[in-house]
Amino acid sequence: MSTLDHLVLATPDLDATVAEVARLTGTKPAPGGRHPGLGTANHLLGLGEGAYLEIIGPDPDQGEPSRPRPFGIDELTEARLVTWAVQVENVDAAVETAREAGYDPGTPWVMSRHTPDGGELRWRLTLDYEHGHRGLVPFLIDWGRTPHPSVELPVAPLVSLEAVHPEPETVEDRLKTIGATLQIKPGNRQALAATLLGETGLVVFH
Repeated sequence: MSTLDHLVLATPDLDATVAEVARLTGTKPAPGGRHPGLGTANHLLGLGEGAYLEIIGPDPDQGEPSRPRPFGIDELTEARLVTWAVQVENVDAAVETAREAGYDPGTPWVMSRHTPDGGELRWRLTLDYEHGHRGLVPFLIDWGRTPHPSVELPVAPLVSLEAVHPEPETVEDRLKTIGATLQIKPGNRQALAATLLGETGLVVFH
């Protein structure tokens, strides 16, 4: 089974959203780093059990990237929980297994970023930056020998992760091919919602 790695909260204004998440949860997200060439940077908030919330938005210290920023950030008018990632130990094997089951997560590729303390994180993932994100079906991520970003993060525990979709069974079939599970309710739209335990109560991001 794949395990939750992180949730992606994309925003058109990184500083404002980080401040809002801190206000709502009572816990300030930690600076993550910049993604050179993509025009983005992130902050991270631990969710407990080795998972985290990634808040990602435009990096004012980078020029305009040569292609659209990931997660549809350039089209956003407010922060949105756009997708999620599951952690696998061997991303190539996980992709092959999914393809044999009838779903193609995408070809793994390498990313890296520098941390605020001068270190470097490297990972492989199946996120399709050219054609958008997978939405309710998570992308796969393999951290290899890189220390996981959730270590020593401030934490606002994740209470639940659930979704709404017009045809839940179509999403559930794809989830099975990568060993992931997600509670999906039928509805007339597609949406992802995460409930966190803040200092003063429950907080929902969607």
